[in-house]
Amino acid sequence: MLSWSLLFLAIALVAAVFGFGGIAATSAGIAQILFVLFIVLFAVTLLMRFVRGR
Repeated sequence: MLSWSLLFLAIALVAAVFGFGGIAATSAGIAQILFVLFIVLFAVTLLMRFVRGR
């Protein structure tokens, strides 16, 4: 999931350089959503690992 987030970030940066504002904004939004989702799932996984005691 983190790789997808980085991919959309790269697409947003390339689109912004070439002047495609709509595509850049959409790709940046998708990258932000995926990154937040990755962080939340990572935190939940860490919490569950500590609760289980492994």
